[in-house]
Amino acid sequence: MSARRASLARRDRVAAGDAVARIACALPEFERARRVAAYVALDDEVPTRAILDAVLASGRVLLLPRLDAKRLEFAAVAGLQSLRRGSFGVFEPQSSSAALELAPDDLVFVPGVAFDRRGGRLGRGGGHYDRAFPPATAAPLLLGVAFSFQLVDAVPVGPADRRVDGIVTELGIARTPIPPRDPTRDPG
Repeated sequence: MSARRASLARRDRVAAGDAVARIACALPEFERARRVAAYVALDDEVPTRAILDAVLASGRVLLLPRLDAKRLEFAAVAGLQSLRRGSFGVFEPQSSSAALELAPDDLVFVPGVAFDRRGGRLGRGGGHYDRAFPPATAAPLLLGVAFSFQLVDAVPVGPADRRVDGIVTELGIARTPIPPRDPTRDPG
């Protein structure tokens, strides 16, 4: 999957990022959210700049992740010019920006290497996003962002892995039929 993402032409990547942003920003969940958490995409991921710009232009609070002592936390940013390159080469908020707790009415766009239609998410292996969110009963809405080919039949899912509520691709949104969860046994 990583090789396939890396082989995409820049123009195809940009077109997919623009389509994902149009779809994501038209969702009722986006319209309702006061705060939207997202991320600055790496070169092999769906570009998220259009989503970030839309959140900032709408007057909503934009939260971006940063890695602090192996823990992913989210901080509000007023603009993208103040970001610094952090762990793994990802642009993130300055350490002087206060970390904020995510709430159930927040919308969070999350990256992934692959997703399945049941909400399974395969990340890069660090588990940072899996541990970043409150228990399932208090979790914000999680939407994966991916190229359409990253939506596969099944990804490996362990007991500590967080599921997403949907996946936004350049072709649309795939909603996940997540059954009721027992937060003591399944964190996401």
